[in-house]
Amino acid sequence: MKVTELARMGLNHSRNALAESLYINTGVDFTRPVTFHALVNERCNCKCRHCEYWRQAEYIPEMSIEEWQKTLLSIKEFAGRFSVNFSGGEPFIKKGFIDLLRFCRDNDILAGVTTNGALLNEKNVQALVAARPFNLNISLDSTDARVHDYVRGMNGLFERIVRGIGLLKAEQQKQGVTFPIIIKPTVMSANFRELPEIVRWAEKIGATAVNFQPLGRWTPETYDELWIEEKEMAEFEEVIDRLVEMKRAGSPIMNSEEILRLMPASFREEKASPEHLPCRIGLHEFYIRPDGEVKLCFHFPSIGNTTKESAREIWTGAKAKKIREATIKCDKLCLLTCLSQKSLVNKASQALTMLTRQKTKAGQ
Repeated sequence: MKVTELARMGLNHSRNALAESLYINTGVDFTRPVTFHALVNERCNCKCRHCEYWRQAEYIPEMSIEEWQKTLLSIKEFAGRFSVNFSGGEPFIKKGFIDLLRFCRDNDILAGVTTNGALLNEKNVQALVAARPFNLNISLDSTDARVHDYVRGMNGLFERIVRGIGLLKAEQQKQGVTFPIIIKPTVMSANFRELPEIVRWAEKIGATAVNFQPLGRWTPETYDELWIEEKEMAEFEEVIDRLVEMKRAGSPIMNSEEILRLMPASFREEKASPEHLPCRIGLHEFYIRPDGEVKLCFHFPSIGNTTKESAREIWTGAKAKKIREATIKCDKLCLLTCLSQKSLVNKASQALTMLTRQKTKAGQ
């Protein structure tokens, strides 16, 4: 990750922030998508207790790698240079996925990946580092292997992640390639007490930063087992206070203080407060499903399909305009990574955390 790359991204976000304000105040729409999330599959090799994908009897159709390539080029033609985060399911089980990362590298598209870490083996790590991703997010919920493997539904997964990070660091050094390795815990009742320890563990193992994501309610377990209930809230708030202190002291926590402080409200399922409204996700998000369906927010219907329309046609179409009007009226308090109502200052803070941490590690 380079300063110039972050500067370009910052400029795009700054321009769109002005367009967002213009839309909110006047209804005139000069917005463009600036955050891109791409779900390449729903299939996964884990059985996470807070996920519903592996329970499905059938999966939605998946675009081919060639269709993904056309989709990405269509976005670039419309939005210019952009960054996209690929996830799943588990993206590394999709045949040709690393080829897609190489395509992004060769076409000046900044591609990040979120993975459960199970397939960070010698072969994949070598090819992954050579593809030079923008960043790699690894889902890890506990430094206690028993807790992590239980939550993720795969025995031995914690040890695979530890080994995989070691392989990544060695391969980065061998190839002379650097990109952020971000630990991404899902915050829940099973792990909230050890969140500070996860930060310390991440620093010790050589990860770049930690990005906490509060649990969403999708599965029975998120209602009867994993949700942080009111009886635990005081203890949870104390943990949040410690995380804020650690962040102020220089610990590599990507979440802003504002987002950290909002997590208890998220578990209380409160509505967004006036200072966090209106929601702007529909003014900058381009969320692509495995079959090419595009959403501004996964709580709302699709606005088009990349196999049938260009990115420009989808963004400026009648469906998008209708959904965009609906999203700014939504009062949900969303803190999931792709929905988090981050201000421009919060986005800049995240980028600075990664960049500062990389420079610190490079100088060690």
